[in-house]
Formats: sequence, structure tokens, C-alpha cells
Amino acid sequence: MELETLRDDLAVRSKRGLHFILTSIVLWIGILVVWLLPIKEVAIKNLLTFCILGMLAPIAFMMSKLIKVEFSIKDNPLNKLVLVLVANQVLYIFIAMWIYQAVPDKMAMIIAVIFGAHLLPFGWVYKSKAYFVMSVVISIAILLIGITFSTVIVASVMIGFEILFAIWLSMENKSVSISTNSSVRT
Repeated sequence: MELETLRDDLAVRSKRGLHFILTSIVLWIGILVVWLLPIKEVAIKNLLTFCILGMLAPIAFMMSKLIKVEFSIKDNPLNKLVLVLVANQVLYIFIAMWIYQAVPDKMAMIIAVIFGAHLLPFGWVYKSKAYFVMSVVISIAILLIGITFSTVIVASVMIGFEILFAIWLSMENKSVSISTNSSVRT
């Protein structure tokens, strides 16, 4: 199969990873709830934040079933690239672990910046302007917001960004399915 065909196949069958973006909305709501709890110790809130992030894969799997999308497209060779791009983000968690001790009030901000930055290559994989734009917007905006404001504000803004991102991806997915359906008919 040609590279462009593989990219189209991956984008359509995975709905451009929409199940992961919807899951991130759930996770950031969970993080917001943690930071709203009357727990005084930042270290405990950070630990709970890490615990919430650990639920990404199981919730994304359930979300894929809910929105009827393939969780992982094993018969597409580009799926291996997607796995490498996801694994790359895991390595950046070491930065967040350092922040956990060095600047604990900013750990969630760093996690949000890492999340935003990791989206960039998916713009190419999924042929998605939403990924390209949201990667830059999230990374820069959260850095600027997080320097000045609390984790509650960072989590709230992330929820807003993720909702906008999910809507944008849904619109991109509709345009792909419309063009795919019309090209099948001709």
C-alpha cells in the first residue's frame, strides 16, 4: 500500500484518535476534581494526578467501544509509528516526575505542556490541521497560563481546549467520511 493510502486508512479507521482526545477530557476533569478537593498536601494531589493519568489506556479502550472506532489498527504498518509516538510521551513523564519534587505546584502544568507538544506529529500521521494547531496552542497557552495561575485554572483551560479539539476532530472526521463516501460512489 502507498504511504498516503496508509495514512488515510489510519485516519478513517481510528477517527484520527478521537477516542484518546475524548479520554483526555475525562482525565482532565478528574485532575480538576483532585485539585478542588480539600487536601492541603500538594504531593498527595500530584500523586492522585499521576494515578488518574494511569487510567488513560483503559478509558481510551472503553471510549473506542463507545464511539465505535478501532482502538489499534494492527494491520496498518503506520500503527507502529503511532505506538512509537505514544511511547515517546511516556519518556517525557520523567520531566514531570522531577517537577513533582522540584516545583510541585507546576507538575500538572508540565504534564499539560507535554501532552500538547506530543500532539504535533499526529498532525502528519492523521493529516489533521487540528492536531498541528492544538499542539502549538496548548503548549504555549498552558505554559503562559500555568506560570501565573493555579492548577485548577490549568485543568479548567485544558478541559476547554480538549472539548474544542474533540469538536474540531469530529468535524475533520465528518469531512473525511463524506469525501470517502462520495469517492466510493463515483
